[in-house]
Amino acid sequence: MALLPILEFPDPRLRTKAALIDAAEVTTPAFQTLVDDMFQTMYEAPGIGLAASQVDVHKRFMVIDVSEGKDTPMVFINPEIVTQQGGQVYQEGCLSVPGIFADVTRADSITVRFLDRQGVAQELTTDGLLAVCVQHEMDHLDGKLFIDYLSPLKREMVRKKLAKQRKHVA
Repeated sequence: MALLPILEFPDPRLRTKAALIDAAEVTTPAFQTLVDDMFQTMYEAPGIGLAASQVDVHKRFMVIDVSEGKDTPMVFINPEIVTQQGGQVYQEGCLSVPGIFADVTRADSITVRFLDRQGVAQELTTDGLLAVCVQHEMDHLDGKLFIDYLSPLKREMVRKKLAKQRKHVA
């Protein structure tokens, strides 16, 4: 397994809309290795979700593990939200926008259809943190970031803060 570089805002590649994955690709050794690498990258970061777009792979899939013990890895390939209900405000962060957190309103309960790691069609109804995480990672697949839910002024403040952080690291 290998750690993958995570793209950071304002990298324009984060705005790329991911392409659907052919079901035949899912079971290839190359794809399975990529999934393993994404899990390792997510756990090391540390994070609870990682979309392929964030590691410069513009295909529609993501890895998630919201469990306390980091022992419930989930893979969502070609995810599609088919129902959503209610609303919740959750303070979100993002591996592509390090150190920044903001309140975002999302659906409280969702039903999502997807292929799992073996390419088997699944449907999952969930709420709470997992629902938020699925919606957040799906945004990445559409080229959208959680900071897009913020006002233009707050987004500009985030951009400046990240630029300042990078300057201090360099």
